[in-house]
Amino acid sequence: MAVTLGEEVALLSLDDASGAAKDRQNAGWAVAGGTLLELVLAGRVTVSGGRLAVADATPTGGALLDERLRTIGDWTGRNSGRKVVAWLTKDQPKAVRAAVESLCARGLVAEERHRALGIFPVRRYPEADGSVERELRERLAAVVLEGAEPDDRTSGLIALLHAARLHRLAFSEAPRRRVEPRMAEIAQGQWAGAEVREAIRNMQAAVAAATVVTVAGAV
Repeated sequence: MAVTLGEEVALLSLDDASGAAKDRQNAGWAVAGGTLLELVLAGRVTVSGGRLAVADATPTGGALLDERLRTIGDWTGRNSGRKVVAWLTKDQPKAVRAAVESLCARGLVAEERHRALGIFPVRRYPEADGSVERELRERLAAVVLEGAEPDDRTSGLIALLHAARLHRLAFSEAPRRRVEPRMAEIAQGQWAGAEVREAIRNMQAAVAAATVVTVAGAV
């Protein structure tokens, strides 16, 4: 199965050489949002009016997505009023761990374990196969820097990165004044169909709200 949106965010957030996570908190929200949006694009989950529901519990065939789908089904149950932001808050730590473990299983990153100060266990995930991340960065650059028209998945990914203020993860060398307006334009654009566009905007709003709370709590 192709790399998911949540995995793509995780790839962007891991330093290629050291394997350390960059912008850990904000990236975590975007990973959780990306995994959920992938389920929306697969027709398994609906997001409307900031609310989350399972539309089709049929497995996707991907272990990462199917585990999240089962968990969402259990969490929502008969309660159709569950909010997207509540799910992201609940799922963020698990979604990040699951995405990184999936990247390890795919052979894209390698797990390294050591102890900080000789005491505290630390895990790092340096790059093992850079081909997927290179293709991803080329795709993002084509859309954001060169003006190519994005597909639904790329629009959704850019919207999530923009909402979580992760411009530097995708474009570390491009001036923010060049990158941010284009990402905002894509996030609000009309490329996706109506239902997908609504889901993207709901997800973007939820991730932005969660990110603001995280930043405020850190002050």
